[in-house]
Amino acid sequence: MLSSVKIPIFCLGAMLVWSAPASAEEWQRPTAHGGEISRSVGKDGNVLSGSTTRTGPNGGTYTSSSKCVGGVVDRCARNYSGTGPNGQTFSGKRVSARGPFRGRSAGSFTGPNGNTVHGFRRWRR
Repeated sequence: MLSSVKIPIFCLGAMLVWSAPASAEEWQRPTAHGGEISRSVGKDGNVLSGSTTRTGPNGGTYTSSSKCVGGVVDRCARNYSGTGPNGQTFSGKRVSARGPFRGRSAGSFTGPNGNTVHGFRRWRR
């Protein structure tokens, strides 16, 4: 009888934790070769967003930001850019959607010479 009461109480506790209001996490640490990386992640309901910044020991930088929305079909978008130690820049973006039976992804990348490459991919689960 007591074990049958524990299960609904556990489920209620899990629902309260899972439906908690917006939360955020940030951290920063040095990298193995002398650079630094920092990350920020936040969640508001079924929307998860985050950003990453990485600085290399030779002066190169990389920045990325993303946002995902969960549901029957999970959708994510990510933008990124960087600068090499010699000042050359690159950037790109990617969007994806993943459903119960298949997924799709599309993106573009612009390199230091200004040329842009586009890509598209589909897959089955």
